[in-house]
Amino acid sequence: MANNVQELTLEDIMGDRYGRYSKSIIQERALPDVRDGLKPVQRRILFAMNKDGNTYDHGFRKSAKSVGNVMGNFHPHGDSSIYEAMVRLSQDWKLRVPLVEMHGNNGSMDGDPPAAMRYTEARLSKISGELLKDIDKDTVDMVLNFDDTEQEPTVLPAAFPNLLVNGSTGISAGYATEIPPHNLREVIDALLILMQNPDATLDDLMTKVKGPDFPTGGIVQGLAGIRQAYETGRGKIVVRSKTHIEEMRGHRQQIVVTELPYEVNKAELVKRIDELRVNKKVDGIAEVRDESDRFGLSVVIELKKDANAEGIQTYLFKNTDLQVSYNFNMVVIADLQPRQLGLKPLLAAYLEHRRDVVVRRAQYDLAKAQARAHIVEGLIKALSILDQVIKTIRGSKDKADAKNNLVKEYDFTVAQAEAIVSLQLYRLTNTDVTALEAEAAELAKTIARQQDIINKPAVRDKVITDELQAIGKTYGSDRLTEIEAQVETLEVDTTVLVADEQVMVQVSRDGYVKRSSLRSFQAVSPEVNGLKDEDAPVYAAQLSTLTHLYIFTTKGNMIYRQVHELADTKWKDSGEHLSQTVGLAADEQVLAVYAFDKLDGDGAFTIGTSDGYIKQTLLAELQPTRTYKSKPIVAIKLKEAAATVTDVYFNAAGAQELYVFVATKIGYGLTFALDEVPVSGARAAGVKLINLKPDDAVANFAVLDNPDGATVGILTQRGAFKRMRVSEVPVTSRAKRGLQILRELKKEPHRIVAMVLLASGMTLDVTTDQGTQTNIKPMDHPLSDRYSNGSFIIDTDMVGTPVAVVPHLDATTGDDDTAE
Repeated sequence: MANNVQELTLEDIMGDRYGRYSKSIIQERALPDVRDGLKPVQRRILFAMNKDGNTYDHGFRKSAKSVGNVMGNFHPHGDSSIYEAMVRLSQDWKLRVPLVEMHGNNGSMDGDPPAAMRYTEARLSKISGELLKDIDKDTVDMVLNFDDTEQEPTVLPAAFPNLLVNGSTGISAGYATEIPPHNLREVIDALLILMQNPDATLDDLMTKVKGPDFPTGGIVQGLAGIRQAYETGRGKIVVRSKTHIEEMRGHRQQIVVTELPYEVNKAELVKRIDELRVNKKVDGIAEVRDESDRFGLSVVIELKKDANAEGIQTYLFKNTDLQVSYNFNMVVIADLQPRQLGLKPLLAAYLEHRRDVVVRRAQYDLAKAQARAHIVEGLIKALSILDQVIKTIRGSKDKADAKNNLVKEYDFTVAQAEAIVSLQLYRLTNTDVTALEAEAAELAKTIARQQDIINKPAVRDKVITDELQAIGKTYGSDRLTEIEAQVETLEVDTTVLVADEQVMVQVSRDGYVKRSSLRSFQAVSPEVNGLKDEDAPVYAAQLSTLTHLYIFTTKGNMIYRQVHELADTKWKDSGEHLSQTVGLAADEQVLAVYAFDKLDGDGAFTIGTSDGYIKQTLLAELQPTRTYKSKPIVAIKLKEAAATVTDVYFNAAGAQELYVFVATKIGYGLTFALDEVPVSGARAAGVKLINLKPDDAVANFAVLDNPDGATVGILTQRGAFKRMRVSEVPVTSRAKRGLQILRELKKEPHRIVAMVLLASGMTLDVTTDQGTQTNIKPMDHPLSDRYSNGSFIIDTDMVGTPVAVVPHLDATTGDDDTAE
């Protein structure tokens, strides 16, 4: 006995079997044929229903009967998959021209499942007859079905370009396809151009095929994406709902959606919009209703009084399926293999198929006409010698003998002899000769016509042209989808997302930020701020949730936040640390905070560093970037690793002449006009501020409008404080050494820890290296000249050396770092 066992590796077996499986589902299940645009299951459904007489001109039949026929004769798979394919062929929101008519529930745009097949009834639509027309004339190749009991077509004759008209979608092993529906008239017009000029360019074809024409209408944006798809088979477009805004009573509006993007689930969309309303992701939506009925689709989004309708609509386009991206991926089976084709190759493949069908039909009709002409010729000859023929037949023994005698004696062919002996007696009249001669003449014309179609390409193409034009006239409809050249950039107005309300905002030196309701702020005593003892508020103010914050740090970074983006906490809590969202250095602290109602204003920031550099940067140059939530924005480039930013000022546009006063740690002061500082970009390092000695550094600088009236507070490391007029240091030029503003001592000289531009009602919060907090009220101290070292007000032996000073106004709801 032969041993048929083969030893193979698992890799070889799996590779071979999966390869066969992949080939099968690519060719026989998931991808449409380039010629008729149908997948095998769809083709089998149409063929079986047509074969069963279940056509548009007959009554409806139970869907279960058709499904059973398809499953039993042609498609040995599950009945559910056959029924699902049949239902999809009947859905007028999926197919541009439905191929099946169905009575009963065949699903909905809300994603509702169809009724079971025992409840629904179906028949082929009229246009399906055009796909199947002439299938009995040997126009396409037929093959045996799965059990060799029936013949089924490998492709349908397809008298119209169904692939592009109805589109296709599917996923197989390694391949997927996404072909959108198109307008029947447009595709036919493009075919006619290609027939007249095989060298027609894509631009020529696109004068007719403008783009997809979805059964659900909508608006397609992106001509460049359409062109790319038609050129390569891949491309991306945007499909948008058709909406309009209606006025209502009481200064209210509503957004009405009348058309949705292709294959968007309406119920899911309505649910999603309502979730946005409930979760307050967007402010201003009062109610969402689906008012669709048998007269058409209508989704109503009712807005609150004085809501920004345009802004809310833009937000919904961006964040819901009111607008979706559609990706062309035009993969089809061509020459038994998957190919990605553009518009022209798809049309050319269909045209080639149609020409082949028309020629094969002509050959079939020619053979049939020639056979009949041969018979008619014999009958005419027989009638001309009728008496002899009758005599011969009467003298024959039987039918077979009569046929033989006719062939032998009168030179008839066997086929003619068969027709003569089968002739009925009533045909033996004079009038019949006339009818036969007329038939012979008609047959001669038919034969000549079919021969012309077969042998003359121009005649063949004229036939195809006439048939396509007739189909376009009969079944064509106006375009449903509008096409717009450009994809609109959706920029959502923040006022749509956030309710404009007043809140309390605080930013601390150590980087804690928070916003709290006014109620929470008022519920605690004024001195409570939620911060640790060693921390202090740099900024605290009542602001709108739509206000923009610029938070500057000692490392030259700027962190942008809108107030509504800050952590919403109770006022007695510390809030969220900036390092939870942006990367900050361990020793990086907040220096200054500025609030803006709008970011499109004029004005500039003045930024100075401890290593003696200064610059001005326009607000327009320091705008939030796309990654502002996770990365800080560089406000100034620090030249030395140990350098820090000492302060940041904002100067509104059109302000009067401003001056800069700078103090260094070893006690030099310099005053000059701000005009001497050039405006530079955000990443620039700036220009020289003051000529520093090798062991010196900038303690701080201030921007002021009148050196004569301004005063500064100076605190030294020995705990001495003095209040001094800026006019003690006359105005000179930038980058000079300056004048001494402390008296130099040989033993334990004073060094400036902080210099602050003073304002009435200001308090200085001083932190020492031992973590002790001390408050200084500068205006309680007398003015001193520049040679004075001030008065000792902090006992450094008891509380430690001062290391940080944070100024703030006594009124918690105001701050000098607020820019309108």
